[in-house]
Amino acid sequence: MNKIEPRTLPGFMELLPNDQVKFNLMKEKIAHSYEKFGFLPLDTPAIELSEVLLAKAGGETEKQIYRFQKGEADLSLRFDHTVPLAKYVSLYQGELSFPFKRYAIGKVYRGEKAQKGRYREFYQCDIDVIGDGEFSIINDAEMPNIIYNTFKDLGFDNFTICINNRKILNGLFESLGLIEKTTDILRIIDKIEKIGENAVIDELKKLGVEKAATDSIIKFVTITGKTDEKISALKELGIQNELFKTGVNELTDVVKYLKVLGMPEEYFTVDLKIARGLDYYTGTVYETFLNEYRNLGSICSGGRYDNLAEYYTDKKLPGVGISIGLTRLFYQLSEINQIKETKETISKVLVVPMDESLGEALKIANKLREGGINTDIYLEEAKIKKKMKYADKWKIPYVIIVGEEEIATKILTLKNMETGEQKKLTIDEIINEIK
Repeated sequence: MNKIEPRTLPGFMELLPNDQVKFNLMKEKIAHSYEKFGFLPLDTPAIELSEVLLAKAGGETEKQIYRFQKGEADLSLRFDHTVPLAKYVSLYQGELSFPFKRYAIGKVYRGEKAQKGRYREFYQCDIDVIGDGEFSIINDAEMPNIIYNTFKDLGFDNFTICINNRKILNGLFESLGLIEKTTDILRIIDKIEKIGENAVIDELKKLGVEKAATDSIIKFVTITGKTDEKISALKELGIQNELFKTGVNELTDVVKYLKVLGMPEEYFTVDLKIARGLDYYTGTVYETFLNEYRNLGSICSGGRYDNLAEYYTDKKLPGVGISIGLTRLFYQLSEINQIKETKETISKVLVVPMDESLGEALKIANKLREGGINTDIYLEEAKIKKKMKYADKWKIPYVIIVGEEEIATKILTLKNMETGEQKKLTIDEIINEIK
C-alpha cells in the first residue's frame, strides 16, 4: 500500500496539546470577560446560503470566500461573525429585546494567501450591541472598557486602546474638497511616524493635494497632548463642517463616559490617524496595541455602524462592536514568548497503579474526580520511569503512586512533579491539598 504523506493545509493552525490548553484558556477567559458585561452567547452556522452571506460582500472580500455547491444549494463558509449576526437579528428581531448584546467566539474562513501569522481558518472573538432605531453614544464608551477588562484578565498590563471617530476624518476631507481622495490620504498620513512629516507632505503633493489643504491635514494629524488637550485642539481648528463637529462632539462624549465608567486614562488615547473600515464604520472606531510590541499591529479593533442589517430588513439597527483575532494573536504572542497562560495540561493528577493494584487505583481516581479534581490514570503496563515520563511530558503537576502498601494503609504517596517533594496523605487530605 502506498502511504500518503500526512500534512496540513497552509493557513490552518494545529497545536500540540500543551499549547492547545493555553489557547483554550485564553478563549475561555475572553468568553468569561464578555459575559461579565452581560453579553449573551451566539453561535451561528459556519455554512450559510451564499446569497445571504454575500449580500454586502464585494471586491477582495468576495474573492476570499470559500464557496461551493452541494446538490442545488449554493453555500459559503462564514468569513466573519458580523454578517451572520446581521442575518440573525433580521430573522429573529421580533423575538429579541433591544439593545441586543451578543458575543460570538468561533472559527471563520478566508481564502487569503497563506503566510506567517496569517491564517485561512481562525478564531474571532466578537462582541456587538445592536440598537433599535435610537442608540446611545454610551455604548461606544463601554467597548474600550470591555477591551481593557478583557486584556487585564488575559494578564496584559502594557497596552493602549486608540480611539477616533470616522465623522471627524470624513468631515475634515469634505471641508477640504478631498472626500474622493480619502483612502489615499489616510494611507499616506498613516506612515507619518515611519517616513516623517516632510515625506508625507511630498506624497500629498504628488497626489495633487494643494498646499493649503496639506497644511490643514498636517496640522490635524500632528495634534499631540493628553486626551482632553487633543479634543480641545480639534475644536480650535475652527473647521466649519457639520459632520466634523458631530464627530468631535461624539468623541468628547465617549471620553466623558469612559471616565464615568472608571476606565484608567493611561490605557486609552485619542489617535486621529485611526480609520478602520472605510466603507463600514460610521462613527467611533478603535484599535488596540501592545505598547512594547507595536509592530504586531492592532490586537483588537472595531467601531460603530449606522445600520447593521440594511441588506436584510428596512428596520434601522445601529450598533457597535469589537473583535479579537485570537488565532493570529496567539501565534504572534507565542513567537515573542508573551503567552501569559502558564497552565499546560487539563489533568491535575496522574494516578499510577503498581503491581495488581489497578482496581483500587481506579476507585482512587474516581474519588478524586468526585472531589472536583481532573484526574488521569496510567492503564498500561510499564516501568515506573516510563509512567513518570508520561506525567512529565503532559505537564501533569502531581502523581499518586498506588501499590500494596498504599492499599493496606490507605495512605497514598503524592509526588509534586515540579519540586520532586513527596508526601504521605489520605485521599481526603490529597483533595484538600491540591483542589
